[in-house]
Amino acid sequence: MKVLITGATGLVGQAITKVLHQKDIPVNYLTTSKDKISSTEDFQGFYWNPNKGEIDLECFKNVQAIINLAGASIAKRWTPKQKRKVLSSRINSLRTLKKGLQQSNNKEVECLVSSSAIGIYPDSVCDYYDESETKIANGFLGEVVQKWEAEAETFEAIGVDVAKIRTGLVLSKDGGALPKMAMPVKNFVGAAIGSGDQWQSWIHIEDLAQMFVFAVENNLRGTYNGVAPNPVTNTKLTKELAKILDRPLWLPNMPAFFLKLVLGKMSALLLESQRVSSKKIEEEGFSFQYANICQALKSLFASQQEGVPASVEA
Repeated sequence: MKVLITGATGLVGQAITKVLHQKDIPVNYLTTSKDKISSTEDFQGFYWNPNKGEIDLECFKNVQAIINLAGASIAKRWTPKQKRKVLSSRINSLRTLKKGLQQSNNKEVECLVSSSAIGIYPDSVCDYYDESETKIANGFLGEVVQKWEAEAETFEAIGVDVAKIRTGLVLSKDGGALPKMAMPVKNFVGAAIGSGDQWQSWIHIEDLAQMFVFAVENNLRGTYNGVAPNPVTNTKLTKELAKILDRPLWLPNMPAFFLKLVLGKMSALLLESQRVSSKKIEEEGFSFQYANICQALKSLFASQQEGVPASVEA
């Protein structure tokens, strides 16, 4: 088997590549930067420009599965320009992939596993969402995820099975939200956000990487939530983070109005609540290594607790 990955040089892409290489599965990857193209036996880069619909058709050679992670960051202020970029980058990437696959001579690709997001679910502190939920969040995130998933599903028309993984809050010491959340706690100014009652459905990056590879190996179809089995409130997450980092929490909650003032509509990423179920992927046979938040945080900050250099962490 050989897997083609878009977004392979990003945080999640690197973790997925590591898992695939541990299984002796070679990777082709697409990059918009010619400077990032490398060529080894198990990691071969190819250039593409989704905005112009350009793709090196050699990237599909001997590929049996595609993992799609491409898309501009949603963690930048949602100006009209950035919102267009967030949506177009996701749609154009999938359209360019599909057109390229059709133009190539590859008849071996069986499945597409495409990243998605739990932001499609409405904001609620009461509801517990699974993949059968039909209500869609109002606002920008709901719109993006709905169109993103619809574009991925068009691959079924060309005989490719499609799985969509709706990712929650990805916990990693190397990037994403966690280092930003840990910084104020480390500096003794940590606090829960807004009411603190909003649910945060999280997943350890190692579990998420394993989930994408599991979907490929088992040729899954349909929608799956990329979250751990035990969501927590923002207050619980903040307290567990403080406990792991051995820091006190003495400040009152950060007011929601302040976040809205500073971040605008992007504050929804921190203030909205989605309590999301992982039952469907577990019923497929997937097993989580990190099911509880304290266990996950302990693994990520183990070096700080034990005095071990971060470079030797597993």
